[in-house]
Amino acid sequence: MNIYDTVQGRRSAILQRLRENSSVTVAQLSEQFGVSEVTIRKDLTILKDRKLLIRVHGGAIMEASIPQEEVESHDINVKKFINVKEKEAIGRAAAAHIKDGDTIMIDSGTTALEVARNLHKFRDLTIITNSVNAMLEALKYNRFKVILLGGIVRGDSLSTVGALAESNLKLFYCDKLFLGVDSFSVEAGLSTPSVEEASTNQVMISRAREVIAVFDSSKINKRSFAFIAMPDKINTVIIDSNLSPSILSQLKGMNINVEIVNV
Repeated sequence: MNIYDTVQGRRSAILQRLRENSSVTVAQLSEQFGVSEVTIRKDLTILKDRKLLIRVHGGAIMEASIPQEEVESHDINVKKFINVKEKEAIGRAAAAHIKDGDTIMIDSGTTALEVARNLHKFRDLTIITNSVNAMLEALKYNRFKVILLGGIVRGDSLSTVGALAESNLKLFYCDKLFLGVDSFSVEAGLSTPSVEEASTNQVMISRAREVIAVFDSSKINKRSFAFIAMPDKINTVIIDSNLSPSILSQLKGMNINVEIVNV
């Protein structure tokens, strides 16, 4: 008998595939193991109940308690399921900083994307972004001027980066930049796993009158491969209430406005 013909063997294989690919779909697993989608959904529900994975529409992703350095390497289709409520609350709070007539810049990333999803009350905005997803969200309003930066498209983040993106950025100034952050440390500053993304972010910061960093507290006290900027380049941090009092005190001591959102 093939090990996959047993229930436990199949479920072990599902977890192995998740470890290798970070996400799976019901259809993929049904085809791989030659069982119905109903059976696969039952397997995923049981594994979810054992806190071995997270169920999402149409499939599953790795359990949210994986180390932050592993989360950083996931593509945007996985990241969008991590700390969802925190990101939504941060996005709503960030949008409250916008005024009609502003030119805003929205960075790539799932938290910055939430800003684009909270622009309903505005009539007149110019939105500059290197995020394909943020561009699509902004176009749904049918009333804003939307500028997508050119450049090389990163498949894992659906963002444009590189020399062309940076050259485009130098054509503009913006009132507010909403900057997503992969990793943040008071000592080491803002960082990201991608060198190209870091370089593009640096140019974004240089073109903004006000820099508003939007990220959840899981990014605190982390350091990624590529340096973006020190905290003193940020005007405001919008973050969830799990921020430690010591970090809050340090940020305020650097004259950074810190806005705490409750989930």
